Parts: sequence; structure tokens; C-alpha cells
Amino acid sequence: MPNYNYKAINQSGAMISGTIRAETVEMAETMLSEQGYIPAKISREGTAALSNWLQKIETIFSPLKQEELILFTKQFRTMLIAGIPILQIFKILENQTENKKLKNTVAAVSLDIREGLTLYDAFIKHPRVFSPLYTNMIRAGEQSGTLSEVMERLIYILEHEHKVRSDIRSAMQYPIIVVAALMIAFLVLLTFVIPRFVTIFARAGVQLPIPTRISIALYNVLSNYWPWLLALVIIGVIALPVIYRRTETGRYLWDSFTLSLPIVGQLFLKSVMSRFASVFSILQSSGVPVLRSLEILAGTIGNQAITREFLHVRNMVEEGRGISSPLRSARYFTPMVVDMIAIGEESGRLEEMLREISVHYDDEVGYAVKRLSDTIGPILIIGLAAVVGFFALSIFLPMWDLTQVVRRGF
Repeated sequence: MPNYNYKAINQSGAMISGTIRAETVEMAETMLSEQGYIPAKISREGTAALSNWLQKIETIFSPLKQEELILFTKQFRTMLIAGIPILQIFKILENQTENKKLKNTVAAVSLDIREGLTLYDAFIKHPRVFSPLYTNMIRAGEQSGTLSEVMERLIYILEHEHKVRSDIRSAMQYPIIVVAALMIAFLVLLTFVIPRFVTIFARAGVQLPIPTRISIALYNVLSNYWPWLLALVIIGVIALPVIYRRTETGRYLWDSFTLSLPIVGQLFLKSVMSRFASVFSILQSSGVPVLRSLEILAGTIGNQAITREFLHVRNMVEEGRGISSPLRSARYFTPMVVDMIAIGEESGRLEEMLREISVHYDDEVGYAVKRLSDTIGPILIIGLAAVVGFFALSIFLPMWDLTQVVRRGF
């Protein structure tokens, strides 16, 4: 009969652990229940380490999609409204969730709640799954006793942001594919086509035109220095994103650069303004204080350049200067946003004004995405024509000279 390691909650509510002999996990669970314990985790002795290792591997290769988090939140809210006990809700969610990362997180949250932690304290332990916005909305709901209503607003935010990101991703997908295809075609022509024609032209003694000489120079650079070029590409693909993600300065520089880009920068800025207004409005309606709302926004806005502005604004608000005045002196906030917030402050209808700003910038993001698609199309066609024309001149100009040489020979 094998031994099973277990963690359980005793009658006084304390977490205990130990070993029990049983035929199966189900039998071990039954035996613990008969002793008055609430089983939390049971694993066969000798396989716990391997099981934990495999669990970590599965978690790494099971990224959590936004759609799965939205579905989890909807299911959580539905069962909460139905009056199902909180521990039973998490047990059901753990059984129904297919994503390994989310399943393990739900199991850990359930265990923490059994130990007496609040939802907020249990959720905040998993920042890779639950964002600061998510956890602070949960805390606002717990403190105000309106968790189901706050979760409804949270679901709206999650769905709204998922839609905006999906629209931007869809708009950028086509240009990225075309640019990648252009780069591959450029390398293939430069590596395999141009050198063969150059050999023919050299044997014929044809004087090479400027486009052909440029192509040969590029080919020589590529063939002689390809290890260094490959290293630069690897650094650009791997090292720079790591620097961006792990250093505040890297994120700030990159986000500042993206906001300064023509067309794309305005799209990102409008998306951020939409998120700012939508989240701020919902935090205000949920009873979160203004200073705490600004702090949450600084951590969830998704752009380090604007986050620094938020922190500066928050410090000024803390000094008693209101909201609109500090925003007016901050970069990136448009006059319309500042003026509508000022009107909301003066009239006591800040939440309503924020909703209007959110709706306006939702429409602006839609228009900007369409404008981006309409603008990028002609630019890509011009780029494609330039690449094709350059290589055509590189090949056909010396071929024309070669035909002239042949004609003179006759």
C-alpha cells in the first residue's frame, strides 16, 4: 500500500501536512475527511518532486490567453451571483479550466483562501496571471461589498482591451508578412541571383552600372561578414526584447520611440487614452479613491513613458492641485481629455466625462486602425516596386550593354 503526502486544514483552521497510507488518492482523501480534515493537496510519495517539475514545465509552455482569462472571470462572476460558496467556486473552476497555468493558479488561490486570505491577497500572489488592475478591482469589490458588480465592469474592461489589441494586431499583421517576404526575396536575389549574372558580365568585360555595383557590394558584405550580421540579428531579436522587458529605462526609451512614430504613434496614443478613460471611469464608479486610481493606472497603462507622467500627476494631485491642472502640464494628454476632465471636476460628473472620453477614443482607435491599413498598403506597394526595380536595373542594365557588345562583334 503506497504512502501519500498531504496538506490539509484541521478543525481549528490551521494548515497541516503529513503522510498517510492508502490504496488510491480518493481513498486518502476519504480517510482525511473522516478524521475531520479538509484535504488541500495529496500526492503519492516519491512522485511529488517529479510531479512538481512536470507541472512547472507544463505551466511554462501553456501561456494564458486573454480569452481564457475573460472566460474565467465570467464563470467566476456567474457562480458568485448564484450564491455558490467561494471554495466550491474555485473547485469547479479548477476542474473546468483547461489551461495548465490558470488551473495551477486557481488551485493555489483556493489553497490560500482556505488558509484565511482574502481574494485580493490570494490573487496578488500571481502577477503573471492577474494584472494590478485585476487585483485592485477585486479589492475594491471586496471592500465595498459589491464584488459581482465590480467584476461586471472588470469583464467589460478585459473585453474592450482585447478587442482594441486584436484590431491593432490585425492591422499590423499584413504589413509584417509583406515586409518579411520582401526581406526574404531581397536576400535570395542578393545571394543566389546577382552573383551568377555578375560572373557572366565580368567574363564579357562589360562595365557595370551603379545599381549592379551596389548589389555586388551588398553581396560582399553579406558573404564576408555574415557571422557578425547574424549575431546582430540574434541580439536584436533576443537581447533587446529582454532589455526592454526587464529594465525600466529600456521600456521608457522604447515606448517613447513608438509614441513618436508617424501614424503608428498616434494610434498607440489614442489606444492608451481610451484605456485611461475607461479604467479611470470604472475605478471611480467602484469607489476607488482618486489617488489610488492614479496609482493603479500608472501600473496598468502599458506604456512606460506615459506611466512616468501619471506618477508625476499623482504627486501633484497628492499636493491638492486637482486632476485637470496636473494633466494640462503633462505630455501626451490631449487638450480635449484635459478640458473634459476639468468640466467633470467642476460639475461633479467626472465619471460621466471619462466615459464620454472613452467612447470618443474608442471610435478614434477604429478610425486610426482603418487609416493605418489604408496608408500602409500604398507604402508597401512602393517598397515592393523599389526592391523589384532595383534588382531589375542591376541585372538588365549590364545585359543591355552586353547585347550592344555582341552586336558590335557582328
